Amino acid sequence: MSILDNMTAEKSKDATAKPVVARDLARMKKKGRKIAMLTAYDFFTARLLDQIGMDGILVGDSANMVFYGEKSTLSITLDQMIYHTQAVSRAVGHALVIGDMPFMSYQTSVEEALRNAGRMIKEGRAGAVKLEGGKHISPTVARLVEIGIPVMGHIGLVPQSIHQLGAFRVQGKDDPSAEYLRQSAQALQDAGAFAIVAEMISAELAADISAELTIPTIGIGSGVGCDGQILVTNDLVGLFEDFKPKFVRRYANLAQEMRRACGEWMDDVRQRQYPGEDESYK
Repeated sequence: MSILDNMTAEKSKDATAKPVVARDLARMKKKGRKIAMLTAYDFFTARLLDQIGMDGILVGDSANMVFYGEKSTLSITLDQMIYHTQAVSRAVGHALVIGDMPFMSYQTSVEEALRNAGRMIKEGRAGAVKLEGGKHISPTVARLVEIGIPVMGHIGLVPQSIHQLGAFRVQGKDDPSAEYLRQSAQALQDAGAFAIVAEMISAELAADISAELTIPTIGIGSGVGCDGQILVTNDLVGLFEDFKPKFVRRYANLAQEMRRACGEWMDDVRQRQYPGEDESYK
Protein backbone atom coordinates (compact mmCIF):
# COMPACT_ATOMS: atom_id res chain seq x y z
CA MET A 1 0.00 0.00 0.00
CA SER A 2 1.38 3.43 -0.93
CA ILE A 3 1.79 6.37 1.44
CA LEU A 4 -1.15 8.05 -0.29
CA ASP A 5 -3.30 4.94 0.19
CA ASN A 6 -2.35 4.86 3.87
CA MET A 7 -3.28 8.53 4.27
CA THR A 8 -6.61 7.96 2.53
CA ALA A 9 -7.37 5.00 4.78
CA GLU A 10 -6.44 6.98 7.88
CA LYS A 11 -8.56 9.92 6.74
CA SER A 12 -11.53 7.62 6.18
CA LYS A 13 -11.10 6.04 9.59
CA ASP A 14 -10.68 9.37 11.40
CA ALA A 15 -13.63 10.96 9.58
CA THR A 16 -15.95 8.68 11.56
CA ALA A 17 -13.94 8.73 14.80
CA LYS A 18 -15.15 10.67 17.81
CA PRO A 19 -13.52 14.04 18.45
CA VAL A 20 -10.42 13.90 20.65
CA VAL A 21 -10.91 15.41 24.10
CA ALA A 22 -8.29 16.17 26.73
CA ARG A 23 -8.75 12.99 28.78
CA ASP A 24 -8.21 10.82 25.68
CA LEU A 25 -4.49 11.65 25.67
CA ALA A 26 -3.89 9.80 28.94
CA ARG A 27 -5.59 6.75 27.42
CA MET A 28 -3.27 6.98 24.41
CA LYS A 29 -0.26 7.05 26.73
CA LYS A 30 -1.54 4.06 28.68
CA LYS A 31 -1.92 2.09 25.45
CA GLY A 32 1.58 3.09 24.32
CA ARG A 33 0.25 5.03 21.33
CA LYS A 34 2.42 7.99 20.40
CA ILE A 35 0.55 11.30 20.21
CA ALA A 36 1.03 13.58 17.18
CA MET A 37 0.35 17.32 17.32
CA LEU A 38 1.15 20.26 15.07
CA THR A 39 0.40 23.97 15.11
CA ALA A 40 -2.10 25.86 12.96
CA TYR A 41 -3.20 29.48 12.87
CA ASP A 42 -5.71 29.48 10.02
CA PHE A 43 -8.75 27.57 8.78
CA PHE A 44 -7.17 25.88 5.76
CA THR A 45 -4.05 24.55 7.49
CA ALA A 46 -6.17 23.28 10.38
CA ARG A 47 -8.55 21.52 8.00
CA LEU A 48 -5.68 19.72 6.27
CA LEU A 49 -4.21 18.58 9.59
CA ASP A 50 -7.61 17.44 10.83
CA GLN A 51 -8.28 15.49 7.62
CA ILE A 52 -5.19 13.31 8.12
CA GLY A 53 -6.18 12.46 11.68
CA MET A 54 -3.92 14.68 13.79
CA ASP A 55 -4.51 14.08 17.51
CA GLY A 56 -4.16 17.70 18.54
CA ILE A 57 -3.71 21.12 16.97
CA LEU A 58 -2.05 23.84 19.01
CA VAL A 59 -2.91 27.41 18.11
CA GLY A 60 0.48 28.54 19.35
CA ASP A 61 1.73 31.97 20.27
CA SER A 62 4.44 31.07 17.75
CA ALA A 63 1.98 32.77 15.36
CA ASN A 64 3.67 35.98 16.43
CA MET A 65 6.84 34.85 14.68
CA VAL A 66 5.70 32.73 11.74
CA PHE A 67 2.49 34.63 10.93
CA TYR A 68 3.21 38.21 12.03
CA GLY A 69 6.99 38.24 11.51
CA GLU A 70 7.96 39.27 15.05
CA LYS A 71 11.24 38.18 16.65
CA SER A 72 9.64 36.54 19.70
CA THR A 73 6.26 35.35 20.97
CA LEU A 74 5.93 38.09 23.58
CA SER A 75 3.91 40.84 21.88
CA ILE A 76 0.97 38.81 20.58
CA THR A 77 -2.29 39.73 22.32
CA LEU A 78 -5.10 37.64 23.72
CA ASP A 79 -7.49 39.07 21.12
CA GLN A 80 -5.13 37.98 18.34
CA MET A 81 -4.86 34.49 19.82
CA ILE A 82 -8.64 34.20 20.13
CA TYR A 83 -9.02 35.31 16.50
CA HIS A 84 -6.67 32.57 15.27
CA THR A 85 -8.22 29.96 17.57
CA GLN A 86 -11.68 30.76 16.18
CA ALA A 87 -10.42 30.17 12.64
CA VAL A 88 -8.82 26.85 13.56
CA SER A 89 -11.82 25.66 15.56
CA ARG A 90 -14.14 26.21 12.58
CA ALA A 91 -12.05 23.77 10.54
CA VAL A 92 -11.67 20.95 13.04
CA GLY A 93 -13.98 18.04 13.75
CA HIS A 94 -11.56 15.45 15.12
CA ALA A 95 -8.41 16.92 16.67
CA LEU A 96 -8.23 18.52 20.09
CA VAL A 97 -7.80 22.28 19.60
CA ILE A 98 -5.55 23.86 22.24
CA GLY A 99 -5.38 27.63 22.56
CA ASP A 100 -2.05 29.03 23.74
CA MET A 101 -2.43 31.64 26.47
CA PRO A 102 -0.16 34.56 25.53
CA PHE A 103 2.33 36.39 27.72
CA MET A 104 0.73 38.33 30.61
CA SER A 105 -2.73 36.88 30.02
CA TYR A 106 -2.49 34.58 33.08
CA GLN A 107 0.60 35.56 35.10
CA THR A 108 -0.78 38.58 36.95
CA SER A 109 -3.45 36.81 39.02
CA VAL A 110 -5.58 33.69 39.16
CA GLU A 111 -8.66 35.84 38.55
CA GLU A 112 -7.16 37.30 35.37
CA ALA A 113 -6.18 33.79 34.23
CA LEU A 114 -9.75 32.55 34.78
CA ARG A 115 -11.23 35.44 32.84
CA ASN A 116 -8.85 35.13 29.89
CA ALA A 117 -8.83 31.33 29.67
CA GLY A 118 -12.62 31.49 29.77
CA ARG A 119 -12.55 33.78 26.74
CA MET A 120 -10.27 31.35 24.91
CA ILE A 121 -12.78 28.54 25.50
CA LYS A 122 -15.97 30.57 24.98
CA GLU A 123 -14.95 32.91 22.14
CA GLY A 124 -12.11 30.92 20.60
CA ARG A 125 -14.02 27.63 20.98
CA ALA A 126 -10.84 25.83 22.03
CA GLY A 127 -11.06 22.45 23.73
CA ALA A 128 -8.22 23.30 26.11
CA VAL A 129 -5.67 25.99 26.92
CA LYS A 130 -1.89 25.85 27.35
CA LEU A 131 0.08 27.72 30.02
CA GLU A 132 3.86 28.04 30.19
CA GLY A 133 5.64 27.70 33.52
CA GLY A 134 6.84 25.34 36.22
CA LYS A 135 5.53 24.49 39.66
CA HIS A 136 4.88 28.17 40.48
CA ILE A 137 2.01 28.16 37.96
CA SER A 138 0.35 25.03 39.39
CA PRO A 139 -2.14 26.92 41.66
CA THR A 140 -3.47 28.72 38.56
CA VAL A 141 -3.70 25.40 36.69
CA ALA A 142 -5.60 23.84 39.61
CA ARG A 143 -8.14 26.65 39.69
CA LEU A 144 -8.71 26.52 35.93
CA VAL A 145 -9.22 22.77 36.05
CA GLU A 146 -11.55 23.19 39.03
CA ILE A 147 -13.96 25.29 36.96
CA GLY A 148 -13.83 22.91 34.01
CA ILE A 149 -11.12 24.28 31.72
CA PRO A 150 -8.68 21.57 30.54
CA VAL A 151 -5.07 22.75 30.86
CA MET A 152 -1.90 21.64 29.12
CA GLY A 153 1.31 22.59 30.92
CA HIS A 154 4.59 23.62 29.32
CA ILE A 155 8.02 23.18 30.95
CA GLY A 156 11.65 23.29 29.88
CA LEU A 157 12.40 26.06 27.44
CA VAL A 158 9.48 28.45 27.89
CA PRO A 159 9.70 31.10 25.14
CA GLN A 160 7.64 33.63 27.09
CA SER A 161 10.55 33.80 29.58
CA ILE A 162 13.23 34.31 26.92
CA HIS A 163 14.45 37.57 28.51
CA GLN A 164 15.07 35.70 31.76
CA LEU A 165 16.60 32.65 30.07
CA GLY A 166 18.79 34.78 27.84
CA ALA A 167 18.95 32.29 24.97
CA PHE A 168 17.26 29.24 23.48
CA ARG A 169 19.26 26.48 25.17
CA VAL A 170 18.66 22.92 26.36
CA GLN A 171 17.14 22.74 29.84
CA GLY A 172 17.78 20.28 32.68
CA LYS A 173 21.47 19.61 32.04
CA ASP A 174 22.54 20.20 35.65
CA ASP A 175 21.17 18.63 38.82
CA PRO A 176 19.31 21.68 40.24
CA SER A 177 17.50 22.48 36.99
CA ALA A 178 16.73 18.80 36.37
CA GLU A 179 15.19 18.51 39.83
CA TYR A 180 13.16 21.67 39.27
CA LEU A 181 11.76 20.23 36.03
CA ARG A 182 10.87 16.94 37.75
CA GLN A 183 9.11 18.80 40.55
CA SER A 184 7.33 21.07 38.08
CA ALA A 185 6.06 18.17 36.01
CA GLN A 186 4.71 16.44 39.12
CA ALA A 187 3.14 19.66 40.42
CA LEU A 188 1.38 20.29 37.12
CA GLN A 189 0.06 16.72 37.08
CA ASP A 190 -1.11 17.07 40.69
CA ALA A 191 -2.86 20.33 39.75
CA GLY A 192 -4.88 18.48 37.10
CA ALA A 193 -3.06 19.25 33.84
CA PHE A 194 -3.99 16.65 31.21
CA ALA A 195 -0.62 16.81 29.41
CA ILE A 196 2.68 18.69 29.47
CA VAL A 197 4.71 20.09 26.60
CA ALA A 198 8.39 19.36 27.27
CA GLU A 199 10.49 21.77 25.21
CA MET A 200 14.24 21.40 24.68
CA ILE A 201 14.82 19.22 27.74
CA SER A 202 17.74 16.79 27.64
CA ALA A 203 16.44 13.56 26.11
CA GLU A 204 17.35 11.32 29.06
CA LEU A 205 15.65 13.60 31.59
CA ALA A 206 12.55 13.98 29.39
CA ALA A 207 12.26 10.20 29.13
CA ASP A 208 12.58 9.86 32.92
CA ILE A 209 9.91 12.50 33.53
CA SER A 210 7.61 10.81 31.00
CA ALA A 211 8.01 7.48 32.83
CA GLU A 212 7.25 9.12 36.19
CA LEU A 213 3.97 10.71 35.07
CA THR A 214 0.59 9.20 34.29
CA ILE A 215 -0.27 12.11 31.99
CA PRO A 216 1.52 12.36 28.63
CA THR A 217 4.50 14.51 27.79
CA ILE A 218 4.49 16.08 24.34
CA GLY A 219 8.06 16.69 23.28
CA ILE A 220 9.55 19.39 21.12
CA GLY A 221 13.30 19.00 20.98
CA SER A 222 13.24 16.63 23.96
CA GLY A 223 13.95 13.24 22.37
CA VAL A 224 11.96 10.18 21.46
CA GLY A 225 11.21 9.16 25.05
CA CYS A 226 8.29 11.59 25.32
CA ASP A 227 4.76 10.25 24.90
CA GLY A 228 4.13 12.39 21.84
CA GLN A 229 5.67 15.06 19.65
CA ILE A 230 4.72 18.53 18.46
CA LEU A 231 6.30 20.87 15.91
CA VAL A 232 5.50 24.22 14.37
CA THR A 233 3.94 23.27 11.04
CA ASN A 234 5.68 26.13 9.23
CA ASP A 235 9.02 24.62 10.29
CA LEU A 236 8.06 21.09 9.27
CA VAL A 237 6.96 22.06 5.74
CA GLY A 238 9.72 24.61 5.11
CA LEU A 239 7.63 27.78 5.08
CA PHE A 240 9.60 29.47 7.87
CA GLU A 241 13.18 30.04 6.71
CA ASP A 242 14.59 32.56 9.22
CA PHE A 243 16.25 29.78 11.24
CA LYS A 244 15.97 26.02 11.72
CA PRO A 245 16.30 24.52 15.22
CA LYS A 246 18.25 21.27 15.52
CA PHE A 247 15.09 19.34 16.45
CA VAL A 248 13.23 20.29 13.25
CA ARG A 249 13.12 17.81 10.37
CA ARG A 250 11.83 19.41 7.19
CA TYR A 251 9.52 17.10 5.27
CA ALA A 252 8.96 19.60 2.45
CA ASN A 253 10.24 22.93 1.16
CA LEU A 254 7.01 24.77 0.44
CA ALA A 255 8.65 28.20 0.45
CA GLN A 256 10.83 27.16 -2.47
CA GLU A 257 7.88 25.57 -4.27
CA MET A 258 5.73 28.70 -3.77
CA ARG A 259 8.47 30.90 -5.18
CA ARG A 260 8.74 28.60 -8.18
CA ALA A 261 4.97 28.47 -8.84
CA CYS A 262 4.35 32.19 -8.31
CA GLY A 263 7.42 33.11 -10.34
CA GLU A 264 6.25 30.91 -13.21
CA TRP A 265 2.83 32.58 -13.14
CA MET A 266 4.44 36.04 -13.07
CA ASP A 267 6.55 35.16 -16.12
CA ASP A 268 3.47 33.86 -17.96
CA VAL A 269 1.61 37.10 -17.24
CA ARG A 270 4.49 39.23 -18.50
CA GLN A 271 4.87 37.07 -21.61
CA ARG A 272 1.09 37.16 -22.26
CA GLN A 273 0.85 33.40 -21.75
CA TYR A 274 -1.72 33.81 -18.94
CA PRO A 275 -4.66 33.84 -19.11
CA GLY A 276 -5.01 31.50 -22.05
CA GLU A 277 -8.11 30.41 -23.91
CA ASP A 278 -8.91 27.79 -21.24
CA GLU A 279 -8.88 30.43 -18.49
CA SER A 280 -11.00 32.96 -20.40
CA TYR A 281 -14.80 33.24 -20.67
CA LYS A 282 -16.67 33.45 -23.98
